[in-house]
Amino acid sequence: MKRKMLAALMAAAMTASLAACGGGSQTTETAAAQQKTASDPSGGEFELALVTDLGTIDDKSFNQGAWEGLTKYAEENSISYKYYQPQEGTTDSYLETIGLAVEGGAKLVVCPGYLFEEPVYLAQDQYPDVHFILLDGEPHSGDYADYKTNNNVMPVLFKEDEAGFLAGYAAVKDGNTKLGFMGGMAVPAVIRFGYGFIEGAEAAANEMGISGIEVMYTYTGAFAATPEAQSMAASWYQNGTEVVFGCGGAVGNSVMAAAQEKGAKVIGVDVDQSFESETVITSAMKQLSNSVYDGVKAFYDGNFPGGETSMFTVANDGVGLPMENSKFDTFTQADYDAVYKRLVAGEFELVQPSADNIDPTVDLSVTAATINYVE
Repeated sequence: MKRKMLAALMAAAMTASLAACGGGSQTTETAAAQQKTASDPSGGEFELALVTDLGTIDDKSFNQGAWEGLTKYAEENSISYKYYQPQEGTTDSYLETIGLAVEGGAKLVVCPGYLFEEPVYLAQDQYPDVHFILLDGEPHSGDYADYKTNNNVMPVLFKEDEAGFLAGYAAVKDGNTKLGFMGGMAVPAVIRFGYGFIEGAEAAANEMGISGIEVMYTYTGAFAATPEAQSMAASWYQNGTEVVFGCGGAVGNSVMAAAQEKGAKVIGVDVDQSFESETVITSAMKQLSNSVYDGVKAFYDGNFPGGETSMFTVANDGVGLPMENSKFDTFTQADYDAVYKRLVAGEFELVQPSADNIDPTVDLSVTAATINYVE
């Protein structure tokens, strides 16, 4: 993974990403009040802790998914737990909040999202007796010059291309032949979602004998909802695009707004976004709750997989579609189970793009789809 090349992009994205979470600065009193939401409101020690980004634990995204996995294990095993919300979206603030969790008795701290990569890089040395689960990232120095994962850290990454594949496959099997992919920043995770999406659509089209699949494809360059992104999505829908995969934080909200106006369809990302809009027919999900639950369980079972990155895939139920809330016309649970099983078995060989190869028209040899890459 060529992270050094992404340093400037990540820095530029940070403000937009945090804004997308809907967070903001808080007073000390507000933060302290929120920290009371836990299994032990009396103020005792809490063994399990989650440090949120500036979003909340009901953000329908990384914070909520991680919190659900942590609380599920804690309540099943009568373990005290608590969440902490930083006041600012900075490395210093995240590190300070991790310190509060440790002072509160945390033996394991869950940190959801790549913005915690540098704070965990520092915290792993500062608190060697505390264990950390880092979702969607790997610990590195602020200048990206050093990547280091101590034995007390479990970094978690996901096979986004597999989730994207399932979404593209289902979309075409459900009768859609004009698709769109609107990514945020062209970082590796977003690129993999997009490539997998096209490969899934192509696989379904080939099986159905369809040669006329068309895909509009672009990256907006940020993770924010903007009038420009909404206008582009609206123009796609106006020109016949049936469903757009909104892949990039609040970019998806722009797509949903356009779909609402046009009576069109959206595919969500990361978590089940069906609750965000009636236009969302399914979501390419990272099973955040499962990954946290498994990590916490491993810690208490004495086999914490620290020191190396854990990859969550279809093989360990790490990615997938929320079929219970999907709104397909003809694509069934049986259809989904069948393609999922084939993906686990390795029947589909997916391209592994990098940040240098963001244009799928260059890297994918497609036979059933026409990709219109919009720069």
